[in-house]
Amino acid sequence: MKKIKNILVALDLSALDEKLIMYASFLAERLNVENVYFVHNIKKYEISELFSEHLKDINLDEVIGDELNEKVKEHFKARANWDVFISEDPYSESLIKYVVEKYSIDLAIVGNKKHENGTGVVSGKLLRLLKCDIVTVPKLAKEKINTIWAGTDFSHDSRKIFRVTKDLQEGHDSSLKVVHVYSVPLQFSPYVSAEEMGPQVKKHVHEKYNKFIKKLNYSEPIEPLILLGRESGAAKKILANTKTSKDVDLLVVSDKGGNTFSPFAVGSVTEELFNSNLEVPLWVVK
Repeated sequence: MKKIKNILVALDLSALDEKLIMYASFLAERLNVENVYFVHNIKKYEISELFSEHLKDINLDEVIGDELNEKVKEHFKARANWDVFISEDPYSESLIKYVVEKYSIDLAIVGNKKHENGTGVVSGKLLRLLKCDIVTVPKLAKEKINTIWAGTDFSHDSRKIFRVTKDLQEGHDSSLKVVHVYSVPLQFSPYVSAEEMGPQVKKHVHEKYNKFIKKLNYSEPIEPLILLGRESGAAKKILANTKTSKDVDLLVVSDKGGNTFSPFAVGSVTEELFNSNLEVPLWVVK
């Protein structure tokens, strides 16, 4: 895979910042990253006129910059170079996009605040705007990757996620589970019962899995995790299983799957997962 040299971390002065800095430090060390850029956007237009008088003599850029620099010094332990960028832009998404392009960012790390009924530091627009990979990190995330789940629909597009998982596994004792969600086609139920079709469909899925893995020529051990979706969609099934399983530290998916016609579109399953309150980090491979 293309080596990840530069990481961007989006901060917003919330309680999640500490977790994002620590997770960025963990990934930077694991992947031998060269540079990490911590970015914060000051939205001065959101400051009430009630407080504008009190803040007129305060250099917010300097005060916030000093605070974030201290926070990064405390929690970032990786050997990579790092810097803190403070800016004022009406839209955080456009600022992050600018930094990604200017500094050749390979991976953007953002917070997942769905547990706190928030929208996070940025919205799901980044999923479409950025050309780099994106990792969303929830507050409950652990700085460890013992078990990786790789979600795939066996499409050619989804093969690229295994370049990421291989790099994450290299030199570490991490296991990989390939997650695929299938369903029994109910449109044929008037003629063939679901009970009769189920075993045949399952057998067919496992055959597809074996062919897919063989083409990957993957050097590390892989374990299949084939799930029956039934009425729920693939994203909901994966989400439910990450909540009940105790052996998943990171979920990796492709930005789009086999049913996406436009090269610029984001797959519906990926978008649903990105906007969900996952309890583990989600890595979207572009």
